Amino acid sequence: MSGDGREGDRRDDEVRDARRIPGPRGAVDDLDLESFPRPVLPPRGEQAPEETVPKQEPPVPEDGAPGQEALKEEEAREAREAEEAQEVPEASETPEALKAPEAPEAPEVPETPEAPGASAAPEEQAPEEEGEYVVYEPLSETAAADPAASAASPHPETADAPPAPVTPALSHQVLKALLGAWALSACSAEETAAVEEHLTSCAPCADEALRLRDAVGLLHTDGSLDLDPGLRARVLDGCLGRRPARIPVPEWVTPYDAETARLDALVRDFGAAEWHAPVQLQWFEEERAVTRRTTVAGVIGHLMAVDGLLSAVLGLEDPLAAAEGRGGSEVPLTPVRRTEAYWAATHPPATRAVREPWRGLTHRLISTASIAGRNVAERSVSYGDFALPLQDALLDRAFECWVHGTDIAEAVDYPYGPPSAVHLHRMVDLAARMLPAALAGRRRAGLAGPARELVAPGEPGRSVHLEVEGHGGGDWYIALDSPAAVGSPDRAVAQVALDGVEFCRLVAGHISPVEAAAGQEGDREAIRDVLFASASLSRL
Repeated sequence: MSGDGREGDRRDDEVRDARRIPGPRGAVDDLDLESFPRPVLPPRGEQAPEETVPKQEPPVPEDGAPGQEALKEEEAREAREAEEAQEVPEASETPEALKAPEAPEAPEVPETPEAPGASAAPEEQAPEEEGEYVVYEPLSETAAADPAASAASPHPETADAPPAPVTPALSHQVLKALLGAWALSACSAEETAAVEEHLTSCAPCADEALRLRDAVGLLHTDGSLDLDPGLRARVLDGCLGRRPARIPVPEWVTPYDAETARLDALVRDFGAAEWHAPVQLQWFEEERAVTRRTTVAGVIGHLMAVDGLLSAVLGLEDPLAAAEGRGGSEVPLTPVRRTEAYWAATHPPATRAVREPWRGLTHRLISTASIAGRNVAERSVSYGDFALPLQDALLDRAFECWVHGTDIAEAVDYPYGPPSAVHLHRMVDLAARMLPAALAGRRRAGLAGPARELVAPGEPGRSVHLEVEGHGGGDWYIALDSPAAVGSPDRAVAQVALDGVEFCRLVAGHISPVEAAAGQEGDREAIRDVLFASASLSRL
């Protein structure tokens, strides 16, 4: 007999004169118990009447006569079952929690999956087989007193959670290997605590962790990835201090050398998409802003076309004349016309192939100016409408390289810083020296106020104090009434304060005079004339 009260190998029709043990009852949520009639059970301690289970006749052979062997087997089985029936425990001795489900005194089964009558008993309380009847072990005192507690905790010995496993201590080699991940904040909480505890007692690992943390700071892209503009000059100075150059680069050539090198470093690794990226060029003409749309390659071609003005002074071949196949006398002189001629001659539009001719021209200009001697710095370079000494013309070309390098960097969404403080100061100084002539030109065109006090050439006249703050700053006094007059602090009638980079953006035509963040004090008309004259210095 199996543990659930049913016979495993015998058929029900073979049982005679034995009380039928009821089978397992379904779960309370499967059957409606009220729909089934409850059987009438005999009083406790009495045997069930024989009518409870009707007697079954022994099998009859096919010939109709009862078989003797079948009768003997049936009588032996009945005798054995009668002896086993005497071993069944009295109903009064059965624990209340394990009484038969049909007993009226049995408690109602809770409608929970863990109810004692609806789920299997725990492994430690599983019924054991003894003969053919189920023998149940009595419940513990706690379970008998509180059946709900027993149902909620079927495994009392496993109610308490096992203690957390102890993490083994990490070795020095493992902790050292975790320093890189720790510096990147990629360790788990346990690894971070272990590494930081190790750093308090291991000096080599602490030094390594400090270096790694400093290196992680360089991975942030908040700032520019370019090197300090002054780094190249410091490296060259250090190298030249150890081994002087046979032909050194003159000081007035170094700004052009530095800015062309920075721009070349920016465009050197550009792909085809970057070279064809649209660039918006902007400058001022008279009282309004003018824009021109081109590409990165077009900007480099524009710089090369204007650099050709300097190559003619130094005896070098004009790249524009070589591109068009005509003599130098037929080449335009103004920067705007030279640029338009170059753009018109390049069909299809320029690509990355323009970089090498431009960079080769800059190298030839620098080397030729370095070996030409001292007098070459004063040679005049004609821009068509005006002329500049070669040393100022190279400074002007350095300024153009920085301005257009910023335009290219904005087009490809790349950071690009200003020049070094020394070079920026020279650029501001060049613009300040050009302002009196620009004021006189605007006055002749009727765009500036009339001269108030005419003085002899070289004498101090009315002036505006131009104060440039910050990077590459300084103080300049701009003569208002005549380009031949000398600016003087004693004759200052107004003061304008601007940041160094802001003033250069105004001179380049990238911001209007009205939008310039300038601190102003004194004669408003003089201040307006100086700001608009500064914007008029811009050109294509």
